[in-house]
Amino acid sequence: MRGDLFASWQAAFVEVIRASSIGEPLREASQAADLKAWTASLTKAVVRSCESMQWKAAGLRHKLDLLPKAGEEYLSIDVMGFAPDSMNGRWPLPIAVFELENDRTDDRVAYSLWKVLCVKAQLRVVFAFRPDWDSGRSSVAAIGKDIIGSLSEQQLHDLRGDTAIIFGNRGEGEHFPDGFFKCYLLDRELRKFNKA
Repeated sequence: MRGDLFASWQAAFVEVIRASSIGEPLREASQAADLKAWTASLTKAVVRSCESMQWKAAGLRHKLDLLPKAGEEYLSIDVMGFAPDSMNGRWPLPIAVFELENDRTDDRVAYSLWKVLCVKAQLRVVFAFRPDWDSGRSSVAAIGKDIIGSLSEQQLHDLRGDTAIIFGNRGEGEHFPDGFFKCYLLDRELRKFNKA
């Protein structure tokens, strides 16, 4: 079942990457499988998508001075988004956390998923890159079984909000971003990620 917050953020993300100034470098990096450039472009796109949701965002090369300690990354999380209605004190909790994993191993992507699950946020998203959709599908199944399968019933019950894994690849078709990203949303009842 698709979560409302994930759906809203995903629409904002797609709108941001359709802009040529952000989308074109991301498309080129995807097609070239240049994962360093892909991560840099994706960071910019995720930060902008947070901003279009009216959130304050921190990420590499996107410094945020909302907290008493200004920074680009907090808790070694690639991007964090903070909603205005959660900014009552000096140390607000993030509404969203994003990990942008460019390592091609499932264990590294699983580690990124584990990291975002450890953060109290309403939206947790892990991006990863795979050369084709078949490897992305098998990765999401293995990662979900490994990480979600290790959670107790209580831990799974206590997990609030939406959790998603998004796999990017070199793209299929000529229209960006269609065919460049596949989203999988966690179904807590079924204990697995389903295509969103």
